[in-house]
Amino acid sequence: MNHKSKALVIGSNSFSGASFVKYLLSMGEQVIGCSRSPEPIDALLPYRLNNLADGFSFFQYDLNNDLNHIERLLDKEKPTHVYNFAAQSMVGQSWDFPEDWFMTNVVSSIKLHNILRQKDYLDRFIHVTTPEVYGSCTGFVNESQAFNPSTPYAVSRACADMSLKTFFDVHNFPVVSTRAANVFGEGQQLYRIIPKTILSILTGQKVMLHGGGYSERSFIHIDDVSDATYKIGKNGVNGETYHISTGRIISIRDLVKMICTMMSADFEQLCVDTGDRAGKDATYSLDSTKLKTNLAWQDKISLELGIERTIAWMKANIESLKHQQSSYIHKA
Repeated sequence: MNHKSKALVIGSNSFSGASFVKYLLSMGEQVIGCSRSPEPIDALLPYRLNNLADGFSFFQYDLNNDLNHIERLLDKEKPTHVYNFAAQSMVGQSWDFPEDWFMTNVVSSIKLHNILRQKDYLDRFIHVTTPEVYGSCTGFVNESQAFNPSTPYAVSRACADMSLKTFFDVHNFPVVSTRAANVFGEGQQLYRIIPKTILSILTGQKVMLHGGGYSERSFIHIDDVSDATYKIGKNGVNGETYHISTGRIISIRDLVKMICTMMSADFEQLCVDTGDRAGKDATYSLDSTKLKTNLAWQDKISLELGIERTIAWMKANIESLKHQQSSYIHKA
């Protein structure tokens, strides 16, 4: 085990990736990052919002096209920990271009894993995956839940998860995996439901509720997820997967109503019910007992407090945010 740790965060422009960079920098860690796009505005980069970017090095590398550059970066920097947040992550749109989801989430990801397994300076690879691999579930499920993916996105993530299991079993590849509930917080992309609702209220736009918003989710603040990811990266057991979630379940409809109440907005005026997305899971609830018991983690930020913080972030940065793209645009 190396004494001085250094982290490479792949997908460092993603909401979860950028928030984790902020967390690592606040812990005094050495951090480098790469993503396929240039860094966005500061309001969408939590480490810049919190004035933590000094000493952070960013490289614009695409997992699909720049693996040779990423490998050169790896060999130059010799990170002890590699956290991979990079993925095609939109569920509904994965039906339109499934080959793009499989190229990024399966083919390019497994090429990366095969490069990493040959690097003797690597202590731990942290694979950030998704509970979507389980499909729709009843009750709280633990990490042994069988895969039953229902969308191209979920199938692509399940493929990489299963491949990594074989890498661990055969090569003793030092991988741990995380599956988090629905994340939210300051800096999140504006097409996600919580920032979209807040922005719509502030700018007089409508919110479309797929299927009336009756599907249920657990929402967890990104700072709690970053804390969990750090603990898993440092002290998790190789080959294991850890759920990161609260025990609180809420429907999308009730979530939007809560935000309306907090912002004195009219829910009936704001929302329009629309048809549901193909293959959308009605609910899944994650049991985080293993993470809490084995790694002494606990979620600390309530849904209400997290939404209050997200509203404050949106209001403080509204002049720059209202000019940003507020709907998802697919990039192959």
